[in-house]
Amino acid sequence: MPDQPPQRTPLPDSLRQQLEDFRRHLWRAKIAEAVLAGLLGLLLSFLIVFGLDRIWPTPGVLRLVILLAGTSLCAVFAPIWLHRWVWRHRRANQLARLISRKHPGLGDRLLGVIDLAAQEEGADTMSPRLRAAAMEAVAAEAAQRKLDDSLPVSRHRRWSLAVLVLLLAAGGALVSMPQAGLNALKRWLFPLSATPRYTFTTLQPLPSEMPVAIGEAFTLKVGLDATSQWQPATATARLDKQDPLVSPLADGSYLFEFPGQQDRARLRLEVGDAVHDILILPSQRPSIGRSLARITFPPYLERKDETLELATGLVQAVEGSKVRLTIEASRRLTVASFGPLLPLDPEAPLPKSAVEAMEIDGSNATTAPIQVGTTALRIPLSWKDDLGLEGAPGFELRLDAAADEAPAIYFDGSVSQHAMLPEETIDFVVNSGDDFGLKEIGLEWLGEPSLPGGGPTTSGELVLKKGEPDLARTSTPAAFSPAALGITPQKIVLRAYAVDYLPGRPRSYSQPITLFVMTREEHAQMLKNRFDRSLGELEDLARRERNLFEENQRLERLEAPELREEANQRRLQKQQDEERRQAESMQELAEQMESLLKDSARNQTIDPETLRRMSETMESMRELGKEQIPGVEEKLKDSTDPKNSEEKTERDMDEAVERQKETLEKMQETLDNANDANQRFEASTFVARLKRASEDQSRITQGAIAGSEHFGLRPEELDPAILTLLEELGRLQATTTSDIRWIQEDLGHFFTRSENPAFGKVLAEMNDSNIAIALEDIRRRIAANQGYTASEQSDHWANKLRDWAKLLEDAAGDQGGGGGGGGGGSQEDEDFEFMLRVMRLVQQEQDLRARTRALETLRRSIEETSKP
Repeated sequence: MPDQPPQRTPLPDSLRQQLEDFRRHLWRAKIAEAVLAGLLGLLLSFLIVFGLDRIWPTPGVLRLVILLAGTSLCAVFAPIWLHRWVWRHRRANQLARLISRKHPGLGDRLLGVIDLAAQEEGADTMSPRLRAAAMEAVAAEAAQRKLDDSLPVSRHRRWSLAVLVLLLAAGGALVSMPQAGLNALKRWLFPLSATPRYTFTTLQPLPSEMPVAIGEAFTLKVGLDATSQWQPATATARLDKQDPLVSPLADGSYLFEFPGQQDRARLRLEVGDAVHDILILPSQRPSIGRSLARITFPPYLERKDETLELATGLVQAVEGSKVRLTIEASRRLTVASFGPLLPLDPEAPLPKSAVEAMEIDGSNATTAPIQVGTTALRIPLSWKDDLGLEGAPGFELRLDAAADEAPAIYFDGSVSQHAMLPEETIDFVVNSGDDFGLKEIGLEWLGEPSLPGGGPTTSGELVLKKGEPDLARTSTPAAFSPAALGITPQKIVLRAYAVDYLPGRPRSYSQPITLFVMTREEHAQMLKNRFDRSLGELEDLARRERNLFEENQRLERLEAPELREEANQRRLQKQQDEERRQAESMQELAEQMESLLKDSARNQTIDPETLRRMSETMESMRELGKEQIPGVEEKLKDSTDPKNSEEKTERDMDEAVERQKETLEKMQETLDNANDANQRFEASTFVARLKRASEDQSRITQGAIAGSEHFGLRPEELDPAILTLLEELGRLQATTTSDIRWIQEDLGHFFTRSENPAFGKVLAEMNDSNIAIALEDIRRRIAANQGYTASEQSDHWANKLRDWAKLLEDAAGDQGGGGGGGGGGSQEDEDFEFMLRVMRLVQQEQDLRARTRALETLRRSIEETSKP
């Protein structure tokens, strides 16, 4: 019989159906368990985050761990669970093994039946009937049992209950506390996001870092938001390990006061379920490194804006200016303000101002322009840096209002009065200063006649320097020469002036200098007066020296032991001191005489012989001051030396008296020479005085001729100009008459002393002529408008005065030519004449240079005036 193909005997339908039911029940239970486990993990992790967020701000990392743990039940546990119970229990033999755990016998038989059904053998090796019978037997046995009791313990009911409970809890949280639930859901789903935790206690925004002033107590105000559902009665704050602070709720906020901190600290706030951490950062307050002021001056000053550094916090600006203040802080600024402006004087009215914001530029802050009035102001400033720290309170800058004062001006290096010849030049420096700029500096002069009815007066001005808006102080050299400016002899009042930029302000003037520009005759008379004073001082020195000589003679008569007594030593010391003062006074007098000689040499009307005598007097004074008198002092000093023997002391005292005797003789010789020079000087002044009186009388003549056209008219019929002329002529005639009387009196005294025949002759003629009465008659005729007869008489007396002056001049020339009685034509006289000519040439050169300086001053004035 041919071999039959292998045959597979299928499981009985009942057994197969029973195993399929078993597998279906297994899969359903385990799949449900996997799904429930995933849901349980997700719901539980959400509820954990929700619960933790109610206690404290759950960190993002912890929320991530919770989320991963919850999702792992769904993403990791469920696949493993399904693999174990679904994938590994899909075939019949796998199910049989599971059944064998509960029913080992049945399970083994099921495994055997399943193996038989899987075998493929021919009919000759295994009977199909027997195989089927065996399978039927096992199927019948299995049909008598419930295989469901072989299923593993199922937890899906409990897990379903747990999921239901958690689902209800999560749903309840979302329904009852939707904001908290949704916030927790978001924080759970996105654990690493910056979603803030929801709290029932809602606080107003708080920083995570809080800079505070280092070492200073600080406060923190924690406010409840208006939407806060929970308003705890108290709040707690704690700095690191320090004792916690508790603050009650007041007006919707909690106020905490903390002591000063030096180091960083963590501040933890607990308000209900709200917890907030703040990092406290102690820092130095923003300080002001320097403050600046930019001043915009009033337009009339024509000055550019000026920036000043306020080292003392004080700025001074002229009234009408605008000032912008800038502070430079140690850190970047976010807020700065100034004001309100406060007057420095508490009684002054408050200016209309308020707190204004300042312009911020990094660490700098600048105010708006502040108008400068008439009152000093205090300007409070406040600022806050990028850390939120405010500057030290009470910081103020001071703004002083300065009035635009008039400029100050004065002469430097000059005297209040000065007499000079027209060709001389006076040099000086004009110093001027102004607080807000000099516009112009110059000289101004006004002339006055020396005598009523004199020559024409002069007036004028020179611009020394054109100023600038920034010129606050200047020193300008100047030279003033009457001859260079065409000024004739007269009295000049010279003043310097300065002008600033304030519109409408008059000139500021210096103290005036009175210049007496003299004729040579007036100059000679002034020199004569100076010579008289010097001669008087020389006589005083000679008299005091005579007194000292007498005292020294008394001391000379004492024996050496007596000289060493304390009282006599004091007398000797006093004598030394007096001799030293005598020497100093003599040297000063010699310097005065030298100056007088130089000024006299400038005047050509003084004869050379008088100058030679003055020169000899000066040289004698120098010798006395430097040699003779100091020699006496030196000998007196030697006599007081305690090392001396008695013989040496007496010898020194004798030599001191002898030397002082020689000194007195030298002083007397000098005094005689000075008297002779003075007498000659006085004689020459009579010539000058008579000539001047003649010139004055000639002016009266010319004036009377000019008014003779109106001869005989009554005063009310005369023109006012003619009346003024007649009044001036009358005053001049009165003055001339007075001068003639003085000349006559002085001439009489001089003739009495000198017995000079020429002076006696002139004096006699003047007395016989009754000139004073005649001149007074001329004055009356002028007042009566009898100009014709007055001019004739005036001309007569002018010629007479000129003749008398010529007579005295000729007599003085004859006397001078004889060298003052000393044998004319000597080599000494010739040498002096040469020296005098050289001196006058030098003076002329000096005058020329001085006038050149004056002309240079005039040139600069023209240039300055031509400037725009």
